[in-house]
Amino acid sequence: MVKAVAVLNSSEGVKGTINFTQEGDGPTTVTGSLCGLKPGLHGFHVHALGDTTNGCMSTGPHFNPIGKEHGAPTDENRHAGDLGNVTVGDDGTATFTIIDNQIPLTGPHSIVGRAVVVHADPDDLGKGGHELSKSTGNAGGRVACGVIGLQG
Repeated sequence: MVKAVAVLNSSEGVKGTINFTQEGDGPTTVTGSLCGLKPGLHGFHVHALGDTTNGCMSTGPHFNPIGKEHGAPTDENRHAGDLGNVTVGDDGTATFTIIDNQIPLTGPHSIVGRAVVVHADPDDLGKGGHELSKSTGNAGGRVACGVIGLQG
């Protein structure tokens, strides 16, 4: 079993811990807890770069190793890093589990060393008709991020 973790922080008071586990060549299980967000849906993605020198803005675009359009986690045509939305309750917190086949922790398309980003707005899953729908899901600003690192 391979394990990784990302600790999310932001200048806006959003914090969280995201854990990743993968057994062999199976899917990766993502479990997370976040706090400090406005209630509702927030886009949740793996971004291409593990660079936070300029905050979340330097994490690059969504992780997309095979050049697809933005989409929902269940879509055939989607960026590997498109993990959809997390739901934040009225208390500003979210606890979630996502199981995904396109974000391995080993191999040529590993997400280790990349960043996970929480966005200000809901991800329209590429179906919103907005000019940004097919690239970012029109999910708004980046409110928190953290680099994904291996755990012992």
